[in-house]
Amino acid sequence: MQSMPALTAQPPLKILVIEDNPDLAANLVDYLEAQGHLVDAAGDGLTGLHLACTQVFDVILLDLILPGIDGITLCRRLREESGNLTPILMLTARDTLDDKVAGLEAGADDYLIKPFALREVVARVQALARRSHATMAPQILQVADLVFDPTTLRITRAGRSIELPPIPLRMLETLLRASPRVVVREALERSIWGDAPPDSDALRTHLHTLRTAIDKPFDQPLLHTLRGIGWRISPPDIDAPPP
Repeated sequence: MQSMPALTAQPPLKILVIEDNPDLAANLVDYLEAQGHLVDAAGDGLTGLHLACTQVFDVILLDLILPGIDGITLCRRLREESGNLTPILMLTARDTLDDKVAGLEAGADDYLIKPFALREVVARVQALARRSHATMAPQILQVADLVFDPTTLRITRAGRSIELPPIPLRMLETLLRASPRVVVREALERSIWGDAPPDSDALRTHLHTLRTAIDKPFDQPLLHTLRGIGWRISPPDIDAPPP
């Protein structure tokens, strides 16, 4: 195990690791967290795709061979179907030129061959994040007069500032990113608690907090409940497509 240098002086990044090798994933998570970064992890392609589509990350570390959805397909779906521009560092044991070209053509920004030094992973992650932050405008999420800036976590509705605790705020971000589609209960729970959701009363309590903050002071509700299915954020006159 490599020794861990001092914490980086750069601002912490939010990083998604999609890697099915549990030992390698744990090493990556531990090392990145030791640098002061915030890290989520997924052990299969479907979970990784869901996290990448429902949360905001600075960089994604993506294994090429994954159960569920392989890395090439996942990368292509993020770019072509979701319009997700998060920088992707592809990690793989495949080292042929054709493999590298396939990864880059699918939308990966960089390619690192296993085995690799963890210090090099951090250096490449930071380089990707710097380039991305320099070229990408902040993505403001807005439905009607409800506005959320993921970079500053500032929420306003009709120009009025709204404060939310961490879990309702994360729910708001998930629902805004999906809008006007419906987010089913299982997807909303997974976006907040991963594979260990609490009992249904906890979800109900946080949704009540969210609804009270963004709807109660205003004339028209934006948070809609579809009984037995899930929730969506949309203007009241919009018919939402299925989840």
